Amino acid sequence: MGQAVIIPESQHAEMKEKFKVNQFNLMASELISVNRTLRDVRMDSCKSKTYPVESLPTTSVVIVFHNEAWSTLLRTVHSVINRSPPPLLKEIILVDDASEKDFLGRQLDEYLSKLSVHVYVLRMEKRTGLIRARLKGAARAEGKVITFLDAHCECTEGWLEPLLFEIHKNRKSVVCPIIDVISDETFEYITGSDMTWGGFNWKLNFRWYPVPQREVERRGGDRSLPLRSPTMAGGLLAIERDYFYEIGSYDDGMDIWGGENLEMSFRIWMCGGTLLIVTCSHVGHVFRKATPYTFPGGTGRIINHNNARLAEVWMDEWRSFYYKINPGVKQTDYGDLSPRIQLREKLECKSFRWYLQNIYPESQMPLDYYSLGEIRNKETNQCLDSMGRKAGEKVGIVGCHGMGGNQIFSYSKKKAFQTDDLCLDVSALTGPVKLYQCHGLGGNQLWEHDQETLVIRHVSSNQCLDKPTPQDRDTPALGACSGSSSQQWIRLGTT
Repeated sequence: MGQAVIIPESQHAEMKEKFKVNQFNLMASELISVNRTLRDVRMDSCKSKTYPVESLPTTSVVIVFHNEAWSTLLRTVHSVINRSPPPLLKEIILVDDASEKDFLGRQLDEYLSKLSVHVYVLRMEKRTGLIRARLKGAARAEGKVITFLDAHCECTEGWLEPLLFEIHKNRKSVVCPIIDVISDETFEYITGSDMTWGGFNWKLNFRWYPVPQREVERRGGDRSLPLRSPTMAGGLLAIERDYFYEIGSYDDGMDIWGGENLEMSFRIWMCGGTLLIVTCSHVGHVFRKATPYTFPGGTGRIINHNNARLAEVWMDEWRSFYYKINPGVKQTDYGDLSPRIQLREKLECKSFRWYLQNIYPESQMPLDYYSLGEIRNKETNQCLDSMGRKAGEKVGIVGCHGMGGNQIFSYSKKKAFQTDDLCLDVSALTGPVKLYQCHGLGGNQLWEHDQETLVIRHVSSNQCLDKPTPQDRDTPALGACSGSSSQQWIRLGTT
């Protein structure tokens, strides 16, 4: 029933050694049946829904793997077969991205040939990565809908029908299940939240954020209705096969893995589609803390290449946020963009401003802003610096280096100073000035910058930002407004 597996202490040495192979507890996984039973984790209002199975489109499930563990791969396959209505499951296509494990060859083929559903393996001649391997699987799909899953998932009761139903209602809906957590340590099945949706930060990292009140109200408070999510995590989704190609499938100029989820999310919304998290569908996924794979050229280079492509094609002037907080990326060779730019023109896609206004007004990228650059103290020539700190920690101040990164702040037209998804915030009369999650509501995050006197005033406390005190040289001070040179600040990168 998805319960945790506890390995005896006497076997911990072996467990830790096996953990390194796939970056999850392989020993625990091998102790669990590939046919394990799971609880029905749906909310009650989902359990009572019925779907016109005879009218729903069929699906081909495409699963890419590379050196995947036998137990997790087959548990994924069995969970799809066991919990999908047979008339809806056309086939399962496994795409082997050049695995090196012997058991993933003939032994796997023989095992799959005995299953009740048509399951087969396509093998890549050389390592191409998730994006191109998915494209190969999609090209062979015969179902009306392509459902992409990762190779270490478990589908739960009733997972498929609500996904296909949304596509049946609107062929331009791209749908994702709630992604539950399968513990990488114990393989316990942990139900995910239906009150989070997909967003992203300035570094173009996908992030889960709380569902805003406006989306709760749009659904009339009914949590069993799908969420209109700005972005998707990308590993698990279903899309009508013809629409997948109409809207540009995947960007095959992207390498291996990374960024394709945001690129597809922007493209879906900006080009006339809809992206939904279907809260009545639950699929578990093993979330790993590190990747067991190596990538040619290193992970960083590949993700920079992919993100630069999506920024250049889809983000218009907001690409500056990505480049300025990642100064090394500007030199990245992102390849030929002309096919994707032509696609955007052909589909008559809307602007990124439209996306921020209509789909993601809660975005961490401000819609309108006065400046994007350094905040420099006129007297000390030091700059505000996030120092890579987390929410709740003090903002730093150090010598200006002109390299961007942690010294990049926007001053938005909501009068907040923001770096990535953190804003300057003061909750006590004399400070300190801390970084907190931006909320866009003013209050403790509301600042006035007088362009003539150069003073930055915290509105609710009526105190001014000042150079550091001798007692705390690493953070700006807050004090009574005097107009002295130590309280004068220059914003670079004004628009």
